Amino acid sequence: MYYFVARQAIFDENNNVVAYELLYRDGNNNSFPVHIDSNQATSRLITQSHLVSGLEAIVQNKLAFVNFSEDTLLHNFPTSFDPKTVIIEVLEDVPISDELISTCNKLHEAGYQIAFDDFDFDPRWEPLTPYISIIKVDILEYNILQIAKMVRDIDTSKITLLAEKVETREQYNKLKQLGFTLFQGYFFAKPEILKQRNITPAKHALFDLIGETAKPELDLDKVTEIIQCDVALSYKLLRFINSAAFSNQQEIASLKHALVYMGQVELKKFISLIALSRLCEDKTDELISMSIVRAKFCSNIAIHRLEPENPPTAFLTGLFSLIDAMLDMTLDEVMAMLPVQDEIKAAIIKFHGQLGEYLTLAIAYEKADWEVVMKLVDSLELTDECIHDAYYEAIKWANSFVSIK
Repeated sequence: MYYFVARQAIFDENNNVVAYELLYRDGNNNSFPVHIDSNQATSRLITQSHLVSGLEAIVQNKLAFVNFSEDTLLHNFPTSFDPKTVIIEVLEDVPISDELISTCNKLHEAGYQIAFDDFDFDPRWEPLTPYISIIKVDILEYNILQIAKMVRDIDTSKITLLAEKVETREQYNKLKQLGFTLFQGYFFAKPEILKQRNITPAKHALFDLIGETAKPELDLDKVTEIIQCDVALSYKLLRFINSAAFSNQQEIASLKHALVYMGQVELKKFISLIALSRLCEDKTDELISMSIVRAKFCSNIAIHRLEPENPPTAFLTGLFSLIDAMLDMTLDEVMAMLPVQDEIKAAIIKFHGQLGEYLTLAIAYEKADWEVVMKLVDSLELTDECIHDAYYEAIKWANSFVSIK
């Protein structure tokens, strides 16, 4: 049995990723495994889900917010984690009891930070307040005036306010003014279309480069010509190819050498993601990281289903699925300029076709929409093991790129 573990970024007020919330599902229920013996559950959690041993790879040395139900709290499951790496989230449906208060007190004294999830400002939570470091507020549950009134009496020198489900920059900015310093949601993945954006000649060259990677045969001379006009692009590409991600025995000094060493398909993937990273240099790293995770995840699923790899259409579908946010343009505008196959465009814009299903699966997984995930697992004839491995490998692969970006 495999456990699905998705992650969602948590940002500070400077738009830096400081933590990830881990959202998980066991093999039978959309929940943490609680209706089994506590020792057995702890063992399964640690050895089968790799939630502890794989924590570093999933959150890349950042804090991890982990949800705990009443049973898992009372059975001291959080103590399986290092208090320096994990924030304990107390779920909103946990009943208040003397035993729970005592448990939170002990965890607090042991150095753990505790967060209220989906906090509703009900007085019933007051007995736990002395042990709480973070309050998470679902901003879709209240309007901005209600939120302002509810957080007014919170001592933000002792308790950090975290806004969940932030979808727009306007919300983000207003919440900062109210004293929120942590933010979770997809506001960073939404385009800011304030005025007509002009595509510079340098970006047109990157579009041309992307177009070459979408062709069945790579025109190495043309690719080399484009890259040689951008010193930074050439440097980044060779730096990544020579990184520890490949464990090369010898240094690769040219695209021709890389083609021989890596093969055409892999070289196309790396050229396309380097081009994409250049397109969004003024954006948060999480945007490019999410794009790469989607790209590798879609590619892994396609490979598992024995789809042709050349050209790498599944990879490119995931990679360009957030390009509207990167360029602050509408998706239709960007797709009209992007020189890739129509099936990729149809998948990104309307989620059509096989590629559209792969992209839907990737997005559902990252949002922990397990109902949609399981439907697609069945319709695409996949397995829990395949999905788990595809996502976990995609995160590690994205981490290796972003770390040298």
